[in-house]
Amino acid sequence: MDQDINEIEAAYDTIAEEYAEAFAGEHDRKPKDREMLRRFSQAIGDRKPVWDIGCGPGQTAKHLKDLGVEISGLDLSEKLLKQARTIHPGIHFKKGNLLKLEFDNDSIAGIVSFYAIIHFTRKQVEIAFRETFRVLRPGGIFFFTYHVGENTIRIKEFLGKRIDLDFTFFTTDFVSGCLGKTGFEEIEITEREPYAGIEYESRRAYVFAKKPR
Repeated sequence: MDQDINEIEAAYDTIAEEYAEAFAGEHDRKPKDREMLRRFSQAIGDRKPVWDIGCGPGQTAKHLKDLGVEISGLDLSEKLLKQARTIHPGIHFKKGNLLKLEFDNDSIAGIVSFYAIIHFTRKQVEIAFRETFRVLRPGGIFFFTYHVGENTIRIKEFLGKRIDLDFTFFTTDFVSGCLGKTGFEEIEITEREPYAGIEYESRRAYVFAKKPR
């Protein structure tokens, strides 16, 4: 059964303030994040528009803006977006759904998406990849992250609040195959071990993929 989008939105509305506090500046504590975000910024250069999809309170968009990327953020949760607009007033944020992006075909230069697929089923991931492919321009860059594995964990409490949400792990074979089937090329996946004491102890993956020119 697909994860209900309204449930995802409600869960993040519930923990918006706590999430913004917990994850502010998270990339400062994760050197591989910084390395990969810098690589994305160099690859995208001055091309625009660039969107952080599943932006949460805006920490990734802010990091990329500091690297010179002209970027906007999109998220399901209006309360998380309120946090983002308060913390990062110089960045444009709007509400939206990765499974049904309200952008024209071939209109976006680059998309970054940190862990935005972690609440989706495999079927929903396929939809998300198709939507991303649709809106990217030829030559556009898709950079995203996920948790590596095969299990799904049902979370009933997070950051001291009661929620009800699935956290899903994906194999690299699935992600690579799904991207290829969608039409992406130059797919590169880099895995790392978790940073102990800093983040949930799951193996992580960074993915670069391009829409063919």
